[in-house]
Amino acid sequence: MKLNRRAHYSIKAMLDLVIHAQSRPISVKEIAKRQSIPAAFLEQILLDLRRADLVVSSRGVLGGYQLQRSPNQISLAQILTAVGEQHPLPAPKEQASDIVTLAVWQRLDQAFQTALQNINLEELYFDAQSWQASRGAVFIV
Repeated sequence: MKLNRRAHYSIKAMLDLVIHAQSRPISVKEIAKRQSIPAAFLEQILLDLRRADLVVSSRGVLGGYQLQRSPNQISLAQILTAVGEQHPLPAPKEQASDIVTLAVWQRLDQAFQTALQNINLEELYFDAQSWQASRGAVFIV
């Protein structure tokens, strides 16, 4: 599986909100700088995430974005769907020509979609934190 840039940035932005938005909204500029995401592109992504009720926004000098719900209630499937990335697995080249390949593909796709639904932001955060801690690094998304 290879995430395209939009999918990758959306997950990075959501993880940034898990880490940094505990007490106040986080600006697009702050997230963009920390995550090396072009601010204009990030703004589009955050608007999609807001339309999907995954984040809330507030205006003004102290405005920005926060998670709409707890990180354990937001799945990777919801994030990818919100930004228009419902099928990160490539489709087989010749679906109808080989029934065995098609059957295997359908099973793999089904398992993959279930996995995306079952992985939430909280788990992803702890996985990333553990991975960096095992390498002696301080966790920064």
